[in-house]
Amino acid sequence: MVNMLIEIVKFFMHIDEYLIPLVGSLGIYFYSLLFLIVFVETGLVIMPFLPGDSMIFVTGTLAAAGSLNVWILFLVFSLAAILGDTVNYWVGKYFGEKVFHKYIRQDYLEKTKTFYEKHGAKTIVLARFMPFIRTFAPFVAGVGKMKYSTFLFYNILGGIAWVGLFVFGGYFFGNIPIVKDNLTLVIILIISSSLIPLVYEYIKSRKKKKQAKNKGD
Repeated sequence: MVNMLIEIVKFFMHIDEYLIPLVGSLGIYFYSLLFLIVFVETGLVIMPFLPGDSMIFVTGTLAAAGSLNVWILFLVFSLAAILGDTVNYWVGKYFGEKVFHKYIRQDYLEKTKTFYEKHGAKTIVLARFMPFIRTFAPFVAGVGKMKYSTFLFYNILGGIAWVGLFVFGGYFFGNIPIVKDNLTLVIILIISSSLIPLVYEYIKSRKKKKQAKNKGD
């Protein structure tokens, strides 16, 4: 298990070294591979560890170098992200509640439904920019019976915003010498910055619990 985690981290840190050889060997089929990776990461709740932000950014840099077409990348990634979340939502809607009933208390399920009624739209968009959370958010939205038309609108909005930010970020900034020469460091910064909202929410949650406990005392 530890060895597997180490290999996953290595893959994230040196993703450019894995992708560049594949561009030459797979040709046009490379786009299919990219579609599959993003679709699986967003569409299968059991696969949250696949690369997202860093891979999209790196392919943007490859497009700037002429190896890929940036508009095809944008289309492929956007479709994969939107379809992946859609599949994840319906899996959560049809099968998730059975899992919740079996392993999680009923009051937690009701709280989930209430949360998505109030904050679902914001959650679907913001979750796109947070690793792991973006894989679970559409599944939980389905479990929480979020209205599908609302989910679909914010799924499309969030998917396009997420893909656009990273693919065009890589395209316009990835081949600037300081970025190109320190791509591994840039990838680390991308991954680290995407974890900031998670850390912030955790600290805020801990603070609220502490305040509630102090009031109770």
